[in-house]
Amino acid sequence: MVKVPCQDIVMNIIPAIQASLAAELVNLGISQVQAARALSVAPSAVSQYLSGKRGYRIVFNDEINEIIKDLAKEIQSGKLDENDLEKKFCELCGILRGEAGCSLSCKE
Repeated sequence: MVKVPCQDIVMNIIPAIQASLAAELVNLGISQVQAARALSVAPSAVSQYLSGKRGYRIVFNDEINEIIKDLAKEIQSGKLDENDLEKKFCELCGILRGEAGCSLSCKE
């Protein structure tokens, strides 16, 4: 079976971003339920992210971790709506893939 780049993004990169972001949100004092709402995932997903059962395959470098921390602070402040968060995920995905932006499956 052919493995396309999008498969790696969906199976590994996005869950890793969500796991790191969930951890940062909880570190900022946001409940797991609120973090789940912010990330549009089930509370059980956040629990699995925090316990390392899900989204643990990728360890980010300091630059990416700083971007995720800043994103968590923006979410906490209420400055981002769902569309803004989607764009931020696409930007982060693009950085992780070494490209200027997300060109495969993200909306501009």
